[in-house]
Amino acid sequence: MQEIRLEQGKKIYFASDFHFGIPDYNATRTREIQICAWLDKVRTDAQVIFLMGDLFDSWMEYKRVVPKGSIRFLGKLANLADEGIQIIVFTGNHDLWMHGYFEQEFNAIVYKKPQTFKINDKLFHLAHGDGLCSKEKKYRLMKSIIQHPLSQFLYRQLHPDIGLRLADYFSRLGPKHKYQDLAMKEDNKEYQILYANDYLKTSKIDFFIFGHRHIPLVKQITNECLFVNLGDWISFNTYAIFDGEELLLSKY
Repeated sequence: MQEIRLEQGKKIYFASDFHFGIPDYNATRTREIQICAWLDKVRTDAQVIFLMGDLFDSWMEYKRVVPKGSIRFLGKLANLADEGIQIIVFTGNHDLWMHGYFEQEFNAIVYKKPQTFKINDKLFHLAHGDGLCSKEKKYRLMKSIIQHPLSQFLYRQLHPDIGLRLADYFSRLGPKHKYQDLAMKEDNKEYQILYANDYLKTSKIDFFIFGHRHIPLVKQITNECLFVNLGDWISFNTYAIFDGEELLLSKY
């Protein structure tokens, strides 16, 4: 379990689902400028910034190639890292193939699985939020195949122009690109809630924080535990702040 002690006057920020690349270049540029402005705002008191996945609508790292674009965002992360702000990234289902670029360029910590952090005596369970529940059998099988080193090796044999174009094509087939599935289901059908409730049977957690669903939500799932979905920066521009005692979902 990782532990973070907040310095006096410092805060921790959480954001997810920027999806740079959709629906087109101009919309992405507008969103990128807005997110960079938000990062400039929070840099004054941020100790750690958690980026909770799907920063890009498709991201694949070859050994010597990364997708072009989003240079203002990447440059902003470099500036924040140079100022001593810790960047922690969780890969999402659209940017699974991160293989060292963020670690090398931004001194970021990159996680590909759920993690629990102890922050000022509060326990945070964090993940992008996809494929958490055992009921998501087909999706979890597909994800395990995509994440397998052999699959990634074989895919990297494609020329980047072909590989990145294919990744972009398949990334746009999901329901969120058609503005479907953008409402939380009942608790007994919502996979993230099911996962959180199941996890609480064996572990104490104060906050679950996920992305992926694109739906900003704060929900008290027990007397001691808060569930948060961060929403996205396509429709909502929402993020969470932890000041050492209280967690708030806010809008930029």
